Amino acid sequence: DPRLEGWPLMSSPFPTTFIIGTYVYFVTSLGPKLMENKKPFELRQIMTFYNFSVVALSLYMTYEFLMSGWATGYSFRCDIVDYSRSPTALRMVRTCWLYFFSKFIELLDTIFFVLRKKNNQVTFLHVFHHSIMPWTWWFGVKFAAGGLGTFHALLNCIVHVVMYTYYGLCSLGPAYHKYLWWKKYMTTIQLVQFIMITVHIGQIYIMDDCPYQYPIFMFIIWLYGSMFLVLFLHFWYHAYTKGQRLPKMAR
Repeated sequence: DPRLEGWPLMSSPFPTTFIIGTYVYFVTSLGPKLMENKKPFELRQIMTFYNFSVVALSLYMTYEFLMSGWATGYSFRCDIVDYSRSPTALRMVRTCWLYFFSKFIELLDTIFFVLRKKNNQVTFLHVFHHSIMPWTWWFGVKFAAGGLGTFHALLNCIVHVVMYTYYGLCSLGPAYHKYLWWKKYMTTIQLVQFIMITVHIGQIYIMDDCPYQYPIFMFIIWLYGSMFLVLFLHFWYHAYTKGQRLPKMAR
């Protein structure tokens, strides 16, 4: 997309790949080794600021996605990418790039786990999710900033408003834990998100003559939605059905 000429991180996928590779190495190997003989860091104030900042950013991106298409003309069916330089099309490009960049900010989730020695929370699901999103979204922004391929980003922003509000309340300390009884429902919201993504993107297989410019992205998003639906159902089963991650009060 020539409109992205000169934008940060957009010239090549290699900077994004390098950042993700460094992240994976740090959170799975280097970080735990460095922290092995150290006391966990107390990061409550930093994490409170971080979590509520991500809530604010997610609210802003939700609004921008709505105003650049999803509430101003998209049909929720065959919505193709607008490659013009109209104000609405350029607004969508900026929002897509911001969403892509926000995935790097969210890598701090795992880094905080490592610095606090919460290594049991550095799971395959967590690291894979945080790694695959910025990498695949580089290609999404570079080639198809808009259209029906951005529906999952809109949903993800809405879910992150809820999720990081939960994390923000957690970071405020034990006095606020009584307000976190809805943790199980937060996982349900994530599951509903992946069902909606899979159903929405699956329409591409039943719509006649949808001229979406990059059909391969539709398959990738469908595969992504299906895969994470299975992974989160697996998490749900072990966390709640088998009772391995019930809140302390419920235990």
